[in-house]
Amino acid sequence: MDCPSEENLIRMKLEDHDTIVKLDFRLEVRELTVYHEENDKGILNSLNSLALDTELVKTVETKEKVKSDSKLQSKLLWQVLIINFIFFILEITFGLLSNSMGLVADSLDMLSDSFVYGLSLFAVGAVVVRKKRIAKFSGYVQILLALVGITEVFRRYFFEDDIPDYLTMIIVSVFALMANWLCLFLLQQSKSEEAHMKASMIFTSNDIIINSGVIIAGILVNVLSDRLPDLIIGSIVFVIVLRGAFRILKLAK
Repeated sequence: MDCPSEENLIRMKLEDHDTIVKLDFRLEVRELTVYHEENDKGILNSLNSLALDTELVKTVETKEKVKSDSKLQSKLLWQVLIINFIFFILEITFGLLSNSMGLVADSLDMLSDSFVYGLSLFAVGAVVVRKKRIAKFSGYVQILLALVGITEVFRRYFFEDDIPDYLTMIIVSVFALMANWLCLFLLQQSKSEEAHMKASMIFTSNDIIINSGVIIAGILVNVLSDRLPDLIIGSIVFVIVLRGAFRILKLAK
């Protein structure tokens, strides 16, 4: 167990064990602590079936009541999901109005993050059976949107000369940057070491870099009076969305 994909695989494998109260993952040391009620030997059998070299280190019986942090994680993930979806609407609207592929691409990245946060919500506490199907659907949607975006970039490069509205690019991206900083702050409040929360923080940190790239592209569009910086940043972000989609599909296998 050494990556978020394997954590999700384990969660899905253990979803039918009603005795499980909490799963505590420590990927850096390849350890999983399972808090469960009663004597459920089936948990170890389920883990062994994954062929991840599972080894039972120790079993400890405790009378201390284990509190799950699922409610806090769910609340935070819902908050950042809503923020990302709102900015997806705003960015794609202003991206189309300002003729900016950078903003359109960033809006799809926001939508991609909404999918990731949504999937992370399913990873909080017990995992639902339909998680794989939802992951596949979101992955295919992202691939479709990214391919349409890349095609549009090539169309605009060869057949259009319109220069995007740099001021709209910069202003909207600044607000999106502030929104992503807020999301990162909210996610850090969980103080969670679990991979699905860490992955959400990494996605948000990457978004901050992307927002900065769109702002720089807007400045270069103004300085150079050329649409090329906008098309370049748009292409980069579409490729990032495409890679994220393939990662989600990998989780759904």
